[in-house]
Amino acid sequence: MYEEPYRWVEAVGNRRQYLDDQFKQGSPVVVLTYEGGILLTTVSKGTPKLYEIYDRLALGGMGHPTDLEKLRFSLLEMAHVEGFNRSPSDVTGSRLVKYGIAPVIKQAFEEVYKAPFIVRILVAELGQKPEKDALLTINYDGTFEEVTGLAVLAATTAIQAKMLTYLKEQQPVTLSLEQALNLGLRAWAIGSMAQQQAEADQEAEAKPAATGAGSLAPAIPSNDTLIAHVRSLGGERTIECAVLDRQAPGTSKYRSLKQAELSQLLPKALQSVVAD
Repeated sequence: MYEEPYRWVEAVGNRRQYLDDQFKQGSPVVVLTYEGGILLTTVSKGTPKLYEIYDRLALGGMGHPTDLEKLRFSLLEMAHVEGFNRSPSDVTGSRLVKYGIAPVIKQAFEEVYKAPFIVRILVAELGQKPEKDALLTINYDGTFEEVTGLAVLAATTAIQAKMLTYLKEQQPVTLSLEQALNLGLRAWAIGSMAQQQAEADQEAEAKPAATGAGSLAPAIPSNDTLIAHVRSLGGERTIECAVLDRQAPGTSKYRSLKQAELSQLLPKALQSVVAD
């Protein structure tokens, strides 16, 4: 009898370890506000990671494609039911996350005899004014955080912190769409390279100690190095970008950036990646 709570805590701990391992090969997602709205960007392996949810809502995710698709569909349904029963202005990211999707993810995580959702999700909401923009991140255990200005999804909290630190150091007061895309891809590269370094360190730990310790805090790569890292993956991955455009006509503010527009916005070193 007295062992049951301990067993539950132990089972939850095991689930965290299992889920953390599932994100090691995942691609980070970066979201930034810019002068005209909100930019979402990632570098995907073919399966889309950025989606429209409602008129002023977008979703970015990492994890198992099936779980991500299931939760995306749930958010779509919640948003449209809410908009029909109340009004489109009542459909907010905060409401959908706090009273909709986060409790579902939390329940799945805590029911140790059922499979959890292997997902990390970011919901971006375009406000009527820039100061009303909101970004919400949801972890696989249902915990969520609401922030403004910038947000990321990454394989681990340490990599996420590294990406956020880089963004805060590099981000000017206001960004054009071109500047936001350039910064977003560099932040993505920070996360991608940190994942590769973490894997290399893990492999090194499994081998006999070599002369000298590994670099615990390597210097921040130059902009050229970061862009080169993105370019090196061009053959196997696709740059995926979408915006919530405040000036877009009509009620829907979401649009994916197509090849022609990306070619104009990307740094010259990456334009060939889109053209291929």
